Amino acid sequence: MKCFIIENLSVQRSGTQILKNVNLHIHNGELTALIGPNGAGKTTLFKALIGDIPYEGKFIYALPGRKSAKPKIGYVPQKLDFDHSSPVSVMDLFAASLTKRPVWLGYGRKIKSKTERYLGIVQADNLISKRLGDLSGGELQRVLLALALHPIPDLLLLDEPFSAVDQSDSEGFYKLVQSLVKQYDFAAIIVSHDLELAAKYSQRMIYLNKTVQSSGTPAEVFEDEKFKIKFKSKVGDYSA
Repeated sequence: MKCFIIENLSVQRSGTQILKNVNLHIHNGELTALIGPNGAGKTTLFKALIGDIPYEGKFIYALPGRKSAKPKIGYVPQKLDFDHSSPVSVMDLFAASLTKRPVWLGYGRKIKSKTERYLGIVQADNLISKRLGDLSGGELQRVLLALALHPIPDLLLLDEPFSAVDQSDSEGFYKLVQSLVKQYDFAAIIVSHDLELAAKYSQRMIYLNKTVQSSGTPAEVFEDEKFKIKFKSKVGDYSA
């Protein structure tokens, strides 16, 4: 089975230890929820994995019969900062990411066809002509997810994608990511504040607070003494 191996990953910035000796195995075909209190290092872990910040330790993509390979990583940020009054459309955003040609010079049929394909994967092809500023929080997250799927990644990282999304959109997004993980057989890690949804849709869970406090199935993590919450408890009382 393909898997990602994280060994003794540590991050120190300005003399402060943010992450220390993080050890994990992340498997293809599984959705993993990453939970922990504010300041636990969840976003820092993602930034280390995408190569945005330096770290100590190892990050290995292990393939059957091979020691390691360079993985393709897709990343969905918490939010996209842009001028909401801008006339930039979803099509413009994709064209800018798919080609070096300036958007104002136009784009060919191949670019539009590819954009429609990836938006279709996340059930958002109807948004192709909409202005970014007119999108709802849930629609924008689907667009960002579509961008992260080009090309189809080996590992998909979703950093708290529900900050501007209501409950129904959050559940629909979870279902979508879960189905994509199974369909395309990649690994996905999602940072989530909603423990009930995380437990419902993820196969694995990681409780992170500077280092890995607990990992396993959601039930195993909730029952762990370090987490101090039983699976049948009111998990909403915990602020991830």
